[in-house]
Amino acid sequence: MSELLLANFALHVTLAPDEQEQVFALLQQTKVSKRTILLRAGEIDRHVYFIDKGCLRMFHTDTEGQEHNLCFYPENWWALDSASFFKVRPASNSIQALEDSSLYYFNLPDLERLFVQVPKMERFFRILTQNGFDMFQRRVTSNLSKTAEQRYREFRKHYPGLEQRIAQKHIAGYLGITAAFLSMMRKDKRL
Repeated sequence: MSELLLANFALHVTLAPDEQEQVFALLQQTKVSKRTILLRAGEIDRHVYFIDKGCLRMFHTDTEGQEHNLCFYPENWWALDSASFFKVRPASNSIQALEDSSLYYFNLPDLERLFVQVPKMERFFRILTQNGFDMFQRRVTSNLSKTAEQRYREFRKHYPGLEQRIAQKHIAGYLGITAAFLSMMRKDKRL
């Protein structure tokens, strides 16, 4: 049982020992290697992942084959294509491991069962969804109204330490700039 996962639940709900047992009875665990694709666009997302160790990314590939990183999921984050998972429809995004990763996960039938057995978990995932939507809105607003330098500062604040762990091309894809421009910005001592 992961102490990190228990602490993550405790951010929003307090689980009694018997509730913890019910949660962990339905929770599954896996390890994936760097570059493993967990979800391909067009597939149905069958799992909601908790990252115990490692880092995942969600990305969209446009019609020209260009990848656009939408979000990174380092330790202590949850990852899924929400519309695909909860609505059981093809995903428009892909999810990939950027590092060797240790993951916990639920499938939808088990999660729905858990919502009935431990109603606090429905509250927990509602709060995660609300927080995720808030983050999404702030990201869209930032992409529409801020400079690349401002978006880079926000990235560093939002994902502390991640810059040293993942490839520059992934950060550039998240910021909507080229890797060459990111390299120039990183040399600027003011940033």
